[in-house]
Amino acid sequence: MRAHVRATAKDRPGVYRWLSPDGEVVYVGKSKRVRTRLLSYFRCESDEKGARIVREATSVEWEYAPSEFAALIEELRLIKRYRPRLNVAMKRDARHFAFIKLTRGAAPKLLVVRGAGADDAQIYYGPFHGAQRVGEAVRELNDALGLRDCRLDQPMHFADQPELLQIFPRTPGCIRHEIRKCLGPCVGGCTSREYDERVSLVRGFLDGADDGPMDVLRRDIQSASDQLDFERAAVLRDKLQRLEALREQFIRFRFAVETLSFVYTVPGHDGDDRIYLIRRGRVRGEYALPRSEEDRARLLEMVSDVFNPTEHETAQVPSHEVDELLLLSSWFRRFPAELAKCVSPGPPTPRPRGRRQSSSAPHSAAA
Repeated sequence: MRAHVRATAKDRPGVYRWLSPDGEVVYVGKSKRVRTRLLSYFRCESDEKGARIVREATSVEWEYAPSEFAALIEELRLIKRYRPRLNVAMKRDARHFAFIKLTRGAAPKLLVVRGAGADDAQIYYGPFHGAQRVGEAVRELNDALGLRDCRLDQPMHFADQPELLQIFPRTPGCIRHEIRKCLGPCVGGCTSREYDERVSLVRGFLDGADDGPMDVLRRDIQSASDQLDFERAAVLRDKLQRLEALREQFIRFRFAVETLSFVYTVPGHDGDDRIYLIRRGRVRGEYALPRSEEDRARLLEMVSDVFNPTEHETAQVPSHEVDELLLLSSWFRRFPAELAKCVSPGPPTPRPRGRRQSSSAPHSAAA
């Protein structure tokens, strides 16, 4: 493998795959200089990860990409496609970003996570800065609206399930329910419809569509004042103030998504420049630099198709796009000068940079 890499690989941007004897892709990587990166694996100490990869592989394949950015995007797609067992994690900027996940099923709950899991049926909001602050926000929302925070496999027993309540006595068992911080869906403290109404309020709040949680607190404050329970009214007022601050925080958090919408032109190897149409932090289209008026007209049509349709401004992100959003956020965070090169999604006016070179066919090195 080393001899073949030495003889045939080039120092160009690209992605590579290490394969086991039975054809399993055990590891996927990318590099600005494929040849140099691949040769470095053969110099690893025996206890290093690179040496383990070489021990488990009997062949390596690589493909060139126009640029490091193109290689980064392709690497992510290959990892999601093959799920290599030696790729421990996706390319996530976990130190800076977190997501709020709303689970599905009976009595959904909020979780703070670093990225999407294997289950693509969940709802994610983000990315947000600072997992600890987001966790505090989630606790406030749970307390304000009575959402559960118990384990995911906790059985639910709603008040509108009489057949369950006959065999499940409604006895104290949820501390948060007893102190009126949870609706108690596990002990028959609410109906499924009542709980779902609170979940809708949370979704609206996270999307910035309405102030449902604050409205609930305002009504509770008024009710406590009417009953002369001023101590409880003061506690609720403090919660209201914290949620109002959180609303502004969430608006700032959504900045990462709302601002990542632009046309990004990336110079490529030997003039193979590419144009990326990025909307809300995800690549919606990749095109070669136009070389003729016909190509330019086609590109302008694609720009219109991507950016003209109205999209609801929401912090909700489809689970299958979470990793790409994190990848792009991390890229432009690391290279702010690249962000400065991007232009608003109007008609781009790129200039050709010479002859375009077609992508090379995959190379492989047998054991």
